[in-house]
Amino acid sequence: MPHISLNSAFGPLTIFEAAGALIAVEWGRAEKETGKGKETPLLIEARKQMRAYFTGSLRKFDLPLAARGTGFQAAVWRAMSGIPYGTAMTYSDIALGLASGPRAVGAACGRNPLPGLVPCHRVVGRRGRLGGYSGGGGIITKEALLRLEGALPLAAAAAAA
Repeated sequence: MPHISLNSAFGPLTIFEAAGALIAVEWGRAEKETGKGKETPLLIEARKQMRAYFTGSLRKFDLPLAARGTGFQAAVWRAMSGIPYGTAMTYSDIALGLASGPRAVGAACGRNPLPGLVPCHRVVGRRGRLGGYSGGGGIITKEALLRLEGALPLAAAAAAA
């Protein structure tokens, strides 16, 4: 499967493509595939955009995504994708919009196959809790991503509301 790796301030990441869309971002570096054409134009653009995001010069990704999951997971991922850069929402806020519960939203967030591109780090818990984060260094990475976006104080305010 075509993929490309990059270094970030949060450690190495690998981006995977299938059928002309990005399907996964994994923490760590994948082994290089042999042969020609493994680093596709889409993967090169994704790496470029992710690097720009990590340096603070990109606020919105413009890439085709095709995350694989249940209908409910896809609905949660769409809701997360609608959270603007530099802001945060609570698990409860998203759950209310989907007529669901915050724990179900949290479970779908934890299964997000495209962390960073689908900004699950922008979803926080009530009473100032950041909640969990399944990528990289866990909650430390989530806090650093929110800080990168200038959303950490906003995350605490959203969680307190």
